[in-house]
Amino acid sequence: MKSGDHATIDVPESSAVAKGKAPLIATPREQKSGFKKGLGIFDFLLRLGAIIAVLAAAATMGTSDETLPFFTQFFQFEASYDDLPTFMFFVIAMALVGGYLVLSLPFSIITIIRPHAVAPRLLLFILDIVALTLTTAAGAAATAIVYLAHNGNPNTNWLAICQQFGDFCQEVSGAVVASFVTVVVLVLLIILSGFALKRH
Repeated sequence: MKSGDHATIDVPESSAVAKGKAPLIATPREQKSGFKKGLGIFDFLLRLGAIIAVLAAAATMGTSDETLPFFTQFFQFEASYDDLPTFMFFVIAMALVGGYLVLSLPFSIITIIRPHAVAPRLLLFILDIVALTLTTAAGAAATAIVYLAHNGNPNTNWLAICQQFGDFCQEVSGAVVASFVTVVVLVLLIILSGFALKRH
């Protein structure tokens, strides 16, 4: 070998390069897909929480009943949710919302499996708004009756009954609180769906 000559060394390509192996850094689309899958999982968990809250509200209100230990020959003092149409509407509304939330679970699972699918998210977004409206209306109406049960209204001669029917008032008050927990969860679901749709 002469001093002016340069030695060349051939380095063979690695098997990963030769086979066209994908780089370790995730592409923007893969990162976006993972983020949306995380939103879908969070959506599913929130729906489970909403189902528990709304069924608790319906069951507590639907089983609220109290009979006072004293009665007369002609009267028996009893308080039950079906004595008031507002509470009956509350139970029906909570049952409808609970049924919808259970039926929405498969669509929520679809958003996890197919994070880029727009149709399921849009459908859930619209129906969640309807469910939120119904839950808020039922909760607000029941709240007004519970307030009257606790405080009465002297101007209309409506007497407070919670001093006599304490257990009944505790049960219906708990049902109202559970309904507003459902309202908060539905609001979070709507915000989540809107955020996911915006990123499309």
